[in-house]
Amino acid sequence: MEKIVNIQDGASVSKEENFLVVKGPKGELRKEFRHPRIKVKIDNSTVRIKSDSERRKVGSVVGTWAAHLRNMTQGVKTGWEGRMKIVYSHFPVKVAVEGDRVVIQNFGGERKSRISKIAGDTKVDIKKDEIIVSGVNKEDVGQTCSNLELATKIKGRDKRIFQDGIYITSKPQPPEEAGE
Repeated sequence: MEKIVNIQDGASVSKEENFLVVKGPKGELRKEFRHPRIKVKIDNSTVRIKSDSERRKVGSVVGTWAAHLRNMTQGVKTGWEGRMKIVYSHFPVKVAVEGDRVVIQNFGGERKSRISKIAGDTKVDIKKDEIIVSGVNKEDVGQTCSNLELATKIKGRDKRIFQDGIYITSKPQPPEEAGE
């Protein structure tokens, strides 16, 4: 079982013990890749992820590592961007970024603010009723979007009537595809 990942121009991959380090114009990402039956070999412009085993579980790990590496090279080259929409009909919601968290005020008329964590080095921009979450790491961008959506989950009310919340409109993808 073998997967070959082509490294995009402007990105470089190096190996430090069990970690792969991907560097590019937008930043640097490092991730641990360790498995007893899988070997990673770096050539000039490709990375070979190879296993001698033909077992299904090992093959799925090889494919997962290849996908992670493609996401990492895409992230350091162009970055990732997720878009969200703030929806309210009953009470006007106020959203603000404070350090490494997003504060949601007056959600459903509540006096207490709801708090959502920002994962990693992700950047959150709020423009009227749209939230743009961007960063180099696709997993951190996706987790930040999920945290925001989960923080505004309605409990104890009819979801057909109370549709207020922050909803994902575009999952993490390169900025040119996200709708700029």
